[in-house]
Amino acid sequence: MSGSFTSPACGVTGWPFGPAPARALRPEFLPDGRPWPVIRVLSPAGSTPEMAASLAGQDYPEHRHDTYTPATLADLLSQNDACATLVLREHDMLAPGALTALAFEMAHRGALAVAGLRVLYDEAVSGLDVPSLTGHPDAIGGEILWAPGTLTGEADLTSAWAALPAAAKARIGRPVVLHRGQAGQVSKPLTIVSLTGTGTVGGAGVAHRRLSDALALAHHAVSEDILSDRPAAAEWTDSFPEVEARIAAKAPDFVLIGNVHGATRSLDVVGRLASAHPTALVLHDLFPLTGRCCHPRDCTRAESGCDATCPTPDEYPPLAPNRIAGMHRRKCAVLGAEAGPLLLANSAWTRARSEALAPASAVTRPMSLAFPTGIFRPGDKAALRRRLGLPESDVLILVSSVIVDGPDKGFADLRDALRAVARPGVGVVAIGRLDDPAKLGIGNLFAPGLIASEEQLAAWYGACDLHVTASRHETLGQTPIEAGLCGVPTLAYRTSGLTTSVIDGVSGRLVEMRPGALAEALADLVADEAARTRLGAFARIALENRFSPAAAVLSLDAILRERGLIADGAERTLFAPAMLGHFPFAAQRLRGAEGTVQASSSPIVRRLRRTKQAVLGRRMPLFVRRCLYLADALRRRAS
Repeated sequence: MSGSFTSPACGVTGWPFGPAPARALRPEFLPDGRPWPVIRVLSPAGSTPEMAASLAGQDYPEHRHDTYTPATLADLLSQNDACATLVLREHDMLAPGALTALAFEMAHRGALAVAGLRVLYDEAVSGLDVPSLTGHPDAIGGEILWAPGTLTGEADLTSAWAALPAAAKARIGRPVVLHRGQAGQVSKPLTIVSLTGTGTVGGAGVAHRRLSDALALAHHAVSEDILSDRPAAAEWTDSFPEVEARIAAKAPDFVLIGNVHGATRSLDVVGRLASAHPTALVLHDLFPLTGRCCHPRDCTRAESGCDATCPTPDEYPPLAPNRIAGMHRRKCAVLGAEAGPLLLANSAWTRARSEALAPASAVTRPMSLAFPTGIFRPGDKAALRRRLGLPESDVLILVSSVIVDGPDKGFADLRDALRAVARPGVGVVAIGRLDDPAKLGIGNLFAPGLIASEEQLAAWYGACDLHVTASRHETLGQTPIEAGLCGVPTLAYRTSGLTTSVIDGVSGRLVEMRPGALAEALADLVADEAARTRLGAFARIALENRFSPAAAVLSLDAILRERGLIADGAERTLFAPAMLGHFPFAAQRLRGAEGTVQASSSPIVRRLRRTKQAVLGRRMPLFVRRCLYLADALRRRAS
């Protein structure tokens, strides 16, 4: 047997003859109860033992294996009326878990053909690529699963792929085939500026940084910039001459902006950049679409025009009431301008809200966020619990947020649901800022606080059995995806972007927003270990396909092609070899980021914050904001 496939050259150490990489056991049936589809795998006659071993290691008992020659391939393909078909080429080898990932996506989306990433290697990995949805790509092979009846004797797979309408095709963001061969030429990379208000700390900041990292792995030249390090001045700052000059000097092909409200309450700077460069604004929240808030909740003023009657002018991000109407008009002018920014929505709900609230001339497109799918992965739950000092036999419920008891996180509902299931043998892990853990009223509580390491955060996720959130206002909801990638399902309300981040019946369960609904569903899942295990396994499969860094780039790549920034031709989308490190089976996994949230506050700061909330709530009166601004200005002048 050849040793070429078993060396780390293909990027997966020991595969396919060594032990299969650890992964969650595949459920016996699809989420809707149907059996897994039969897949007929065709490989060239006389193919290598490595190819056969990679098929045997798939944990997909529904597969059949036939061999073909150039003379018999067309006849074999004409017999595929009952089976999905995958055609391996010479020097192909299936990646770990490929058949399950492809079959799940075909069944869930109803696509006629599903393509995954192809890992190209010789002496080492030279790149990853995936066919374009348009054009006539070269050398289609084992990276595509074809639905029954799709290949009616068509032996030219490249033509068959090109002939299908784009709506009938799907791509997943994970490797499915390892191919011995060199990567193609990289088309001219784009110069991209990734801009945030105050940096990449916290939920939206982390999301934007992950998008930047993913675009860099698609060979683009990405530089990160921030508008300001002065959040106290945000309410009175609209111009950033040094930053704007720095961006202009780079002459970017594309500017990707997100989460600016920590530096400014307007979109004026976004408008100026959009008039000079192709620009997109990621809707990490709804701030760009309102007079001042990130989440209008039940308020409908944004639909007719925000004004001084805003019910929450003192909540973050605050703005003096008499400025809200004017600010809303200014934002609408930026978004509705002929050279205004493209709006990018990370969920179906966010896209619908953008199209309802933005000016009619504004354009909104869907995109996916990127998650480090090699960091957030299933692990040995018992070992993780021993390492973290958690009880090994308890059912552990996870709640996770930067601010656990934040006003938009449904804390009262969450507390009531957790109390309803509290008993010996059921514990709660609360990750994030929780100044007063006693507010939960739960004895078996583990509160590690804010966790700024992705590696450590993934360990806490993986140690738990179930994630629950009572949030009502999420443009997407990142924690359900992070938990699901770790094999932990989520229970949530059927609302907002959570209807995208939690795939009901697949990666978790969604319930209607009525009193007691969350508690009832939580009790059911606490009692049903089999359901949790099944949902957790599907969560990993589905979310890795949709939210890997490669999947995010594919969504942005489609937008860049639509805008003419990338030629919409036959070229495959090509990724750097390091993209493979975002998958658990990679020989060299990428390390997780550190410093993703601000450091935990000292005990005295937490006490002061509790006192302030008891007196003023979570609001920041205008006179206090002005004092903080003045103090910041004096401190800077003194330094």
